[in-house]
Amino acid sequence: MDRFDGMQAFARVVETGSFTKAAETLHMSKTSVTQLVQQLEARLRVRLLNRTTRKVNVTADGAAYYERVIRLLADMDDAETSLSSASALPRGRLRVDVPSPLARMILVPALPAFHARYPDIQLDMGVSDRIVDLLDENVDCVVRGGEITNQSLMARRLPDLRLGVYASPGYLERAGWPSHPRELEDSHHRIVGFLWARSGKTFPYAMHGTGESVTVQGRYVLAVDDGNAYLAAGLAGLGVLWLPDYMSGQYLARGELLPLFEGWSLDPMPMYVAFPPNRHVSAKLRVFIDWVVELMAQYAPAADPSGA
Repeated sequence: MDRFDGMQAFARVVETGSFTKAAETLHMSKTSVTQLVQQLEARLRVRLLNRTTRKVNVTADGAAYYERVIRLLADMDDAETSLSSASALPRGRLRVDVPSPLARMILVPALPAFHARYPDIQLDMGVSDRIVDLLDENVDCVVRGGEITNQSLMARRLPDLRLGVYASPGYLERAGWPSHPRELEDSHHRIVGFLWARSGKTFPYAMHGTGESVTVQGRYVLAVDDGNAYLAAGLAGLGVLWLPDYMSGQYLARGELLPLFEGWSLDPMPMYVAFPPNRHVSAKLRVFIDWVVELMAQYAPAADPSGA
């Protein structure tokens, strides 16, 4: 048995909680993964995993061994990437998941420059606004807006996003131009609802004016759980939108969206790159994260804490 293969198979079973899922991520058969782990246990003369028909749990000895294995695998990866040109040109496959508007408007258009810099990195990019289980789905990192609620994840903070309130000219012609945020609660006004993945519900927005703050919930005829669909609904005149600057800019320039409540501000949206706590930050993951930070600083500059 190759020790490296056995340790890698064991670590992946622990991370995914399944021989089947571990086999899928390693591009091996389930039988091969099972045999590698069994051979590893036989060599160590200790049970590393408890297996039932429904799930796989790591034993106390297995948990201690896993912590040492992931450090050893990380050291081996660093040793390989430090040789020849590997340190200058990270290589390999990365699985990432990013919000759909961020992918469409910022990340994907900038990818040619990334691949020119790192031609040997292969990206598998999931594009969604759903919650991703990084370990279960074997995802290396996610980019997400909002505070990180899973405290077990490691995260690097990106620049916060400035938010504004907008509506299409067609909507304003039909519903009228609100002069105060509270008017969005009136019966003749509608917002476009955004269903957040964590709760499946819309939530109110806090807005701050001179000497007062209000919380706006609003009513909607459409709520969606995808950022691109949310923007499309606002452009179609289905209601008022709350958008970060990078999403609104081109539509403001073309007059397809108009800003509301100038003089009012919203709390900025925090942004993070999150990754599993036990996943080694390899050279390829490190340069991808640095690239995302660089892009967000360029296309979505940090919000001014004063709200100006």
